[in-house]
Amino acid sequence: PSLHPQAKIACNAKDTAHTRAERNILEAVKHPFIVDLIYAFQTGGKLYLILECLSGGELFMQLEREGIFLEDTACFYLSEITLALGHLHSHGIIYRDLKPENIMLNSQGHIKLTDFGLCKESIHDGAVTHTFCGTIEYMAPEILVRSGHNRAVDWWSLGALMYDMLTGSASPTPPPFTAENRKKTIDKILKGKLVLPPYLTPDARDLLKKV
Repeated sequence: PSLHPQAKIACNAKDTAHTRAERNILEAVKHPFIVDLIYAFQTGGKLYLILECLSGGELFMQLEREGIFLEDTACFYLSEITLALGHLHSHGIIYRDLKPENIMLNSQGHIKLTDFGLCKESIHDGAVTHTFCGTIEYMAPEILVRSGHNRAVDWWSLGALMYDMLTGSASPTPPPFTAENRKKTIDKILKGKLVLPPYLTPDARDLLKKV
């Protein structure tokens, strides 16, 4: 199929390092639910990634428009995200920045994970890393307390994303542990109790509690 590429430009050393890491990962992993890297090149000190065009837009915008996803819809998206994360984990890669803004939709409505600049490579069974990174509202507790983390942090973020999808604007503070400032949000993640709206089905409630 014909593609209308988009270019990502890295303008400083930190961005270049993240973009180089993203290039390495996208060259190493190919999956139906991970964005395709079409071409990469560097010129004038800038690194360019040419990625496939994803005309469906961000999952975030879809959720904003609909306000809340029906459980069947959420299940469809979460299943594809789970397969993408599982593929990354099988290659020793932790994603670490799962959130609606980093999930795009293609023209057929299937998800594509994007933005791999915060990924950590070479994390296999038993290995941990200590980098503090990600989006606070979707961060697992072990990242926040810097106790060392592994691929389990992606499943925590998936649970937060699932909560976001199933409650949406119906929740006063989506995702599940959100507050008016950074410190209070961290406190809620570390100490807060998960409160589930009564309209969720038993299966959804059970899965959210386990994730």
